[in-house]
Amino acid sequence: MTASEHPASHDAAADAPQDAQAALQAEIETLRNELDQLRAQVLLERADLENQRKRMARDVDNARKFANEKLLGQLMPVFDSLDAGLAAAGAEPSPLREGLELTLKQLLKVASDNGLTVLDPTGQPFNPDHHQAISQAPAQGAAPGSVLQVFQKGYLLNDRLLRPALVVVAQHD
Repeated sequence: MTASEHPASHDAAADAPQDAQAALQAEIETLRNELDQLRAQVLLERADLENQRKRMARDVDNARKFANEKLLGQLMPVFDSLDAGLAAAGAEPSPLREGLELTLKQLLKVASDNGLTVLDPTGQPFNPDHHQAISQAPAQGAAPGSVLQVFQKGYLLNDRLLRPALVVVAQHD
């Protein structure tokens, strides 16, 4: 009896292609799993890059919006001095008063063009986010909790508080 006629060697020869096919199928499954993992990893990295791009765009936008914050903050005492000068000049028209008013108006226009907003809340309801109460006073004809007097104007830069307004608030009855 030859080896090819031997029944055990015939079964082994028939099993070899099936074993090879099973091994190939297992390798295909492994490669598919690796491919799925790589696809998931690429999606995560793509999402991370998109988030980073959005974060950088937001940071650049904020840097642009608040680039003048230091300069405008340093100008606040100048605004205060001009307001005090106008109060000292009195209500009567005079060249000094007109010059101070024009200077303040021009300075506020430049500041406004750069995102600065003045908080002068006389008669408005007290807002703890924008106002700092330094005292309360009784006031007839004023709504309780409204601002009676502003000692120092406040300022916002692009809706961010730079300095709260110092105010006197009407007492609750």
